[in-house]
Amino acid sequence: MKPMDETGLKLCRAQAELFVSSITQTDSSSAVFLRRFMNSSVAKRMDEGSFLFESSTKRSVIEEINKEYGKTDYGKAKYSESELYWMGYLYRYWCYTYEKTSKQVYRIIKPPELRALFFPYHSLDNAAAIERILEARNSREEDLTKRGVEILRRIISKKQSKKQKES
Repeated sequence: MKPMDETGLKLCRAQAELFVSSITQTDSSSAVFLRRFMNSSVAKRMDEGSFLFESSTKRSVIEEINKEYGKTDYGKAKYSESELYWMGYLYRYWCYTYEKTSKQVYRIIKPPELRALFFPYHSLDNAAAIERILEARNSREEDLTKRGVEILRRIISKKQSKKQKES
């Protein structure tokens, strides 16, 4: 696990503030925005760390996501500012310290599930909240890595057997 540093904290704050600004700057529900964001090119740049070197505003980032996925007004449920700030911060903290992509973390826990954990977990240290989430799912970081390796082995095995059949 990577220790949190100043760069990570800046990324956490930037993502948290962006999530909060989505309340007034998007027409879709919070869950739809978060899904789009976590799978966007913006999130990828945050994962890589290059986002901090850009001169972009929250509005321009949201416009970029709208351009990438198309503007939508699907869904109306908006999460509170506190929930969105915590979720944005926690998602980025998780990505940064566990060195996972936004897509990988999003697959582990979706916004409605994470929102349901806001009241019991928002006062915990971020690392403790992540550990509890993983424990509740009976999956530690090592288990996730092991499962990923097993999946890759199956894929490679299938490709090799397909090539042998074609030969």
